[in-house]
Amino acid sequence: MDKEKIEKAVFNIIEAIGENTQRSALLETPRRVAEMYEEVFSGLKEDPKLELEVGFEESHREMVILRDIPFYSMCEHHLLPFYGRAHVGYIPNNNGRVVGASKIARVVDILAKRPQKSRKD
Repeated sequence: MDKEKIEKAVFNIIEAIGENTQRSALLETPRRVAEMYEEVFSGLKEDPKLELEVGFEESHREMVILRDIPFYSMCEHHLLPFYGRAHVGYIPNNNGRVVGASKIARVVDILAKRPQKSRKD
């Protein structure tokens, strides 16, 4: 992630909306926004598949459902935040392999920390 480019862009936005870029409350805003974007979009540099490599052979044959996993994300059209709850269900493989609930929640978090497409796209 190029935080320097983000800082310059935010500085330009502040200037473009007619604000005083030298006002004390705004001096550190470009840096703060760049740091926030680094966290908000950290899922772009992570592979969610890696979280699913560790599992347990439990001979489980029924669907596994995890509900109400909270997430926070950004829409790609306006870069505005939104939040919600995800529900994940899967059927274990032929050996009954299951994945820990924390790993599923981590996958949701990684995927949420990427710009999200609308359903129409």
